[in-house]
Amino acid sequence: MIAGERRSVIIVAGGKGLRAGGGLPKQFRPVGGEPVLMRAIRAFHGYDREMHITVVLPEGMRPLWARLCEEYRFTVRHAVAAGGETRFHSVKNGLELIPPEGTVGVHDGARPFVTPELIGRCFDASCENRCGVIPVVDEVNSVRRITGSGSRALDRKLLRLVQTPQVFPAGELKRAYETAFDPSFTDDASVAEKWGMKIQLVRGEESNMKITSSFDLALAEYCVRPVANR
Repeated sequence: MIAGERRSVIIVAGGKGLRAGGGLPKQFRPVGGEPVLMRAIRAFHGYDREMHITVVLPEGMRPLWARLCEEYRFTVRHAVAAGGETRFHSVKNGLELIPPEGTVGVHDGARPFVTPELIGRCFDASCENRCGVIPVVDEVNSVRRITGSGSRALDRKLLRLVQTPQVFPAGELKRAYETAFDPSFTDDASVAEKWGMKIQLVRGEESNMKITSSFDLALAEYCVRPVANR
């Protein structure tokens, strides 16, 4: 960790998250006895107890989140911003609560297993090089691109799967998000890159899974079990 650098994070949990089933958005579902979103918040607080944490929640979900924090006695300090129409708008809302100094990360609230080592790798690289940083892992599957006449194989050695946290100089990311929404924005790096920011790749972690389905929830639950109980 680089001393003296101000660090902030926006944890995006602004979607409905209903693909995981059960009626309750996935970020509020328990894994290992604690809601997914709380695990993600704890990871960043554990890395840096002075980190400025902002959580983006779906419209209307603040009362539920307040009840969950009380039920689980969750006391990690954090600000709350309202989710928007798209992820772009949710992050933009979160950035309004972020100071322009230092670096800011943007993390999926549905990635509860991010480690201090990965967080540090992303923040340190962004601070040292004053650029956007994204963690990636290798693509291990065979992949094909759909074409007008069918499909064709792609060289997976040239592909990387993108994770979060994605980390940027805070003031520059805030300015990048002043641009108009574009459907081609798939993540924060695509917004920053279009604005003109350099993007650096760092090594991600296979364990930094994103929970999107009921199967992912079951897998996450399995991962947190003691080895003797698996």
